[in-house]
Amino acid sequence: MNTMATFRFKALEDVLDRRAVHQETPSEKISDYFGKRVFNMTRMREHLSDQALKALNDAMNMGSRIPRALADQVALAMKDWAIANGATHYTHWFQPLTGSTAEKHDSFFTPLDHGMSMERFSGSNLVQQEPDASSFPNGGIRNTFEARGYTAWDPSSPAFIMGKTLCVPTIFIAYTGEALDNKMPLLKSVHAIDNAAVRVCRYFDKNVSKVITTLGWEQEYFLIDSALYNARPDIQFTGRALFGHNPAKGQQLDDHYFGTIPERVHAFMRDFEMESHLLGIPVTTRHNEVAPNQFEAAPIFEEVNLSNDHNLLFMDILEKVARKHNFRVLLHEKPFAGLNGSGKHNNWSLATNTGVNLLAPGKNPKSNLQFLTFFINTIKAIADNADVLRATIATAGNDHRLGANEAPPAIISVFIGSQLTRLLDDLEKSIKAGKMTPDDKTQLKLNIGKIPELLLDNTDRNRTSPFAFTGNKFEFRAVGSNSNCSGPMTGLNAIVAKQLDIFADDIDAAIKKGVKKDEAILKELQKLITASKHIRFEGNGYGEEWVKEAKKRGLSNIKDTPRSLLTLKSDKVKKLYQELDILTERELEARVEIELEKYQMQIQIESRMCGELATNYIMPAALKYQKVLTDNVKGIMEVLPKAAAHKSAKVQIELISEISERVEVIKTSVDKMIEERKNANKIENPENKAAAYCDNVKPYLDIIRYQADKLELIVDDQMWPMPKLREILFTR
Repeated sequence: MNTMATFRFKALEDVLDRRAVHQETPSEKISDYFGKRVFNMTRMREHLSDQALKALNDAMNMGSRIPRALADQVALAMKDWAIANGATHYTHWFQPLTGSTAEKHDSFFTPLDHGMSMERFSGSNLVQQEPDASSFPNGGIRNTFEARGYTAWDPSSPAFIMGKTLCVPTIFIAYTGEALDNKMPLLKSVHAIDNAAVRVCRYFDKNVSKVITTLGWEQEYFLIDSALYNARPDIQFTGRALFGHNPAKGQQLDDHYFGTIPERVHAFMRDFEMESHLLGIPVTTRHNEVAPNQFEAAPIFEEVNLSNDHNLLFMDILEKVARKHNFRVLLHEKPFAGLNGSGKHNNWSLATNTGVNLLAPGKNPKSNLQFLTFFINTIKAIADNADVLRATIATAGNDHRLGANEAPPAIISVFIGSQLTRLLDDLEKSIKAGKMTPDDKTQLKLNIGKIPELLLDNTDRNRTSPFAFTGNKFEFRAVGSNSNCSGPMTGLNAIVAKQLDIFADDIDAAIKKGVKKDEAILKELQKLITASKHIRFEGNGYGEEWVKEAKKRGLSNIKDTPRSLLTLKSDKVKKLYQELDILTERELEARVEIELEKYQMQIQIESRMCGELATNYIMPAALKYQKVLTDNVKGIMEVLPKAAAHKSAKVQIELISEISERVEVIKTSVDKMIEERKNANKIENPENKAAAYCDNVKPYLDIIRYQADKLELIVDDQMWPMPKLREILFTR
């Protein structure tokens, strides 16, 4: 047995010896310790004066500035609370354009004269810091030698304690004031949709003064044993298995979905839920997903900025807690070919300060007309900006997932269900071009009043739809499991805000011409229904028929990240983000350049790892087994008569020949892939470079894998150098 094969079997032995290692969940109810590590409103009331509490509330709800003296008071209260709970350091917790989070820890400890010391944390420490920005992606916003960047406190997301560190959520900006993070554009998009939605809400309720964007994410992930993870360099470095023949049993029996949770996994879940609850993350759901070793967790919905912070924190908790249980979490969108990928379904809605969910039908025609207004305008926003949404979910990992094994296709469409489809069709036909009679209005009110009854029977979901209405919210199902929700949510907020502004402009213009408000709204909705009909699709998104139909409808089918990202460089999209004051042209182009570079580097890493494993692991194992076969054939030829020997050795000779052919294809393909990579690396333009990696380098990964996976079925199991997928996916 070779060294790597020995490593593989040692890893499998370690798995068999594994015991669940977990801390006990506190004996009290979850509600007793929920948010214990968060400087939330309860703690603020305990530690802050009424004046400071009001200033903080105004900052959280209206974006007003906090005076320096009050910032000092808040900082002092935070410090005292954090130290009382075991914290020794503080950090500005931010979201650079890497897609994850970043932090630089500083101690509260401050030396004084004469060998004395004390703990300090001032308002200036709370409000702003200056981390080194030189090594974070910036897309050309600043020169390489310009290292200065600033983090600034985001009061709308509460501080929390992680380990022994007080974490203060912040935005991250360049010296020029331009956004270097994902949080600042999200906050600006929240402001934009608030302004636009309030304007529309006041046609129905003058008391509405604020509209909040809400998000409830569903996080899918895979778990594998840490020993097997360590024996698979491809999974370690790329997050997915670049090699591995599908096991005989995968997910075809649907027996894992919602099945009994294995005890070791259950122990892990109990621990990460406890950690989440202590940090105020309202995780309420856990279950087995469709693929073996795939699971899901989900919280109840929250305001979108806080919810996004909680998702990033949750992914961090998942990975830390998994290590304690000798698991590793895989958040890649497609860790295993041929099995379900992992998404992060973003459930999006809008809520008013008066307690109304704008995407939930009400009890009377007036509230239902409000529901229809926001429902139809959202659909119209998607119809006009589908390529923008596609670009917000574009990653190398998600390219593998979209359109495969229950993930929605790359074609953006909207599913609303048969009942609502009929309602919109009837509404479209019933509103007359001329002045509406009282009977027309009465009939419309009767139809609109039936919406809640219709939705009672409209509970089915279309798993193949990327953007589906599910009763009181839209579910953006195409977001990848490893993504930061801020990108898709910023894009969605922006396009809906723009559409709501257009709608309000048209209604105001009609009212000025003497058209009654309700009639103006109904007639405008009719136009929007007609104009957005092409984006609505109720059928099977996987079928080839839909691809053809989508093309007829003029819908894009952008299958790879490099082409999708270029949508964001169009004049239309630049104008959209600039007019809403979400991103400047420079900030938007910087993000495109960063994502293109990230894509190219991810394919580059996969290519290097594929070549290394093919030549250093797979080919040697195949050739070693080939030598065993060759020695066997030689022995047969020496022992048996010539005719009998040829007959007896026939199968082994065929295997020897097949191994040679497959090894040759692997070696030739690796060499060609390296050459294509060298050619791509010479390209300076980010768009062309990413396209070259996509078109010329990436295809070799599948060619090499195909040959290697065939060899896996031939080579002696004792000689195969890496854990197989049947071992990784079915070992608890």
